[in-house]
Amino acid sequence: MLLSGGALVALSLGVLPLSLVPQLALAVVLGLLQCGWARRQRWSFSQLLAWLLALLLLGGWGWMGRPQPSASDPIHWIPPSQQSQPVQVEARLLQDPRGMGASCQALAELPQGRVRLRFLSCPELQQGWRLQLEGRLRRLRGGPHPLLPGAAERLAGKGVWSELRVERWQLIARPPTPMADGRRRIATELRRVGGEEPGGLLAALVLGQAMVTLPASLKESFRAAGLSHALAASGFHLSVLLGAVLLVTRRAPALIRWPAAFGAMGVFGLLAGGQASVVRALLMGAMAFVLKESGRGARPLFSLLLCLLLMLVLRPSWLLDVGFQLSAAATAGLILSAGPLEERLRRWLPRWAAAAMALPLAASLWTLPLQLLHFGVVPSYAVLANVLAAPLLTPLTLGAMAMALTAVLMPPLLGLLGALMVPMAQLLLALVQLMARLPMAQLPIGQLGVLLVLLLLAGLLPWLLPAGRRWRLLALPLLPLAVGLRSWQQSRDQLLLVRQAPRQWLVVRHQGRAGLVSLKADPSSCRRAQQLAQGLGVARFDWLLLLDPLPQEPNPCWSRLAHTTVDRLWPGQQLHSPGLSVSRISPYSQGLSFRAGRQRWLVLPDRQAWWSWLRQGRGGGSVWLGFVPSPREVQALRGLQAWWPTAGSTSGWHQS
Repeated sequence: MLLSGGALVALSLGVLPLSLVPQLALAVVLGLLQCGWARRQRWSFSQLLAWLLALLLLGGWGWMGRPQPSASDPIHWIPPSQQSQPVQVEARLLQDPRGMGASCQALAELPQGRVRLRFLSCPELQQGWRLQLEGRLRRLRGGPHPLLPGAAERLAGKGVWSELRVERWQLIARPPTPMADGRRRIATELRRVGGEEPGGLLAALVLGQAMVTLPASLKESFRAAGLSHALAASGFHLSVLLGAVLLVTRRAPALIRWPAAFGAMGVFGLLAGGQASVVRALLMGAMAFVLKESGRGARPLFSLLLCLLLMLVLRPSWLLDVGFQLSAAATAGLILSAGPLEERLRRWLPRWAAAAMALPLAASLWTLPLQLLHFGVVPSYAVLANVLAAPLLTPLTLGAMAMALTAVLMPPLLGLLGALMVPMAQLLLALVQLMARLPMAQLPIGQLGVLLVLLLLAGLLPWLLPAGRRWRLLALPLLPLAVGLRSWQQSRDQLLLVRQAPRQWLVVRHQGRAGLVSLKADPSSCRRAQQLAQGLGVARFDWLLLLDPLPQEPNPCWSRLAHTTVDRLWPGQQLHSPGLSVSRISPYSQGLSFRAGRQRWLVLPDRQAWWSWLRQGRGGGSVWLGFVPSPREVQALRGLQAWWPTAGSTSGWHQS
């Protein structure tokens, strides 16, 4: 078990995008731990040397497997000096086109690699169809800030590095796609019987939300309630299906049990797709079934480590998939911590209540560091929501799978099953919406840095593992230290400038409070502002200033984001809250003066604001520019602290 764990860590060190110094430091620590373990096992020097060499090779394999474009990838067609390149290509659709804002998108496979297609309007095309395309090929845009990842970051794990903006297309062939047609038929029939939300929920319980388009409000409610895992195809759904199959075939001979079990797992994998969490569930399910049938004792932790190692050897980039990370962490929590937690809870709770709470509590604690690393919010009532939803999820999942089978084989009977399952789905939706609307349903802590997450993990692990009292006492100070460091980060006076042409956001912070200025008022700007607030750990901005010169329709998104929303600021007026303020520096420009505590900044988004500031005598404190200054303009900034886009990044923190 320790060998597979060491191999997994070595492979992970090669994949993770760490800088050289921490990567070498972690590699040295791993090597020392392996040497200590080998000494206890009385390995010879040659055995130890061979094992360390194997670890080094695994790390190199992980490094080679990092997401990066291949030599033939379409992104190389774009000359370095140009933004785009006209192309004509043949492509096979990897998914049905989906509406995304004002356009429509789909992933496609070219002979040389994958691209994202962007259509001006959604064509009636389907997965698997072959097209002749003509348009302009562009590089995918990266995010303007780590808290706002762009398409380049999101699609790198799928091997997509460029986008083709389709100007003309022609259908070449419609090859048979039985699995895609089956998924589409199941989702359509379940929605027809159950309606948009209940039917979509039933379809997601069978296919997973990656294969089903769900309303954004439904996904957000499940996320706020801590039940997102119910919508993602994972080990829970497979265990329900496999448990039902084994229950039906428990008295049948092995010649029936084995094909039935592996057939059920195969159908589940084909319907849910080749996502990392699905592959992990299938491998572990297959291992558990084989061990059970062979009469050997189950070794769940070894099975998990071996399964993860096999997956990462085949595709190292899976380690960077958030779904894979959450799935692996939750499964480890169930294996290692659910039992001890149940024993402790029995001291204060009845046996049934302790058993019901132990599973979601273990999974929540093990996934907490990852939630703070990637999302910055924690569902406050996740354990309670999972306990209340558990009696509904298992029969709903089985019923949804039965409805899917009926939709394919006996469609006239689908209404009868729907009469039983749809009310239950509506009940689950009502429960989820209730939990999501409770006060403080999500704690806005903000995204933590890697070092702070490791500190939190080091403080939690001795309490989640069967460690001795000495280790727990040593780790105990790490938890308040992590909380204290995060509180100090949140209480500093800070200014954040984020630019993503033509949009721009400015956030000013003081002792945990924050104000926001947005140069655009369109819905996309509001969605990005919500992401900023979540990543920064801001529950609601004190005030919001919209400086969009084009009038926009009233959008409730903005009003939910701040206590006070203003769409213009006249000269002499000031938006302020305790310790924070913003005002116009001139009636003739969009230049702004910010104050946070004792700190003061001037933000000059364009040259018109620059000229107004010069005419007023260069007053104010530190200066942030929204443009690249000329050498002559740089001379005018002498003696002042100044930042502009080429000073390392278009976004950055200034802190007192």
